[in-house]
Amino acid sequence: MTPFGEKMRKLRADRGITLKQMSAAIGVSSAYLSALEHGKRGRPGWHLIQRIIAYFNIIWDEAEEVTRLARISHPRITIDTSGLNPLATELANRLADDIGKLEPQTLSELLHVLSAKKQGLK
Repeated sequence: MTPFGEKMRKLRADRGITLKQMSAAIGVSSAYLSALEHGKRGRPGWHLIQRIIAYFNIIWDEAEEVTRLARISHPRITIDTSGLNPLATELANRLADDIGKLEPQTLSELLHVLSAKKQGLK
């Protein structure tokens, strides 16, 4: 499941909405929505994100959060490390090899380190 899929599922559950109801309202198939929630499809396009935001009638910060989650929810990414420090290539390859073996707590810690370092660069 992707961060966007998790958010969408929570929004539906909180409102008691089925995949079938939502899919009919926003004009996509329930199979597509299910695949999107489970990370079996790439991130949704801008127009679909806007339909989802309108469907749930969310605004401001929550709408921005949904958009951010969609942006970071591509389940199959490619990292181009050509021209970067060799350590960047090693890190990308290690992540590719080991990410499925990491515990949620470790993933959270790694994300925290990356966020803290990014903030330090600003």
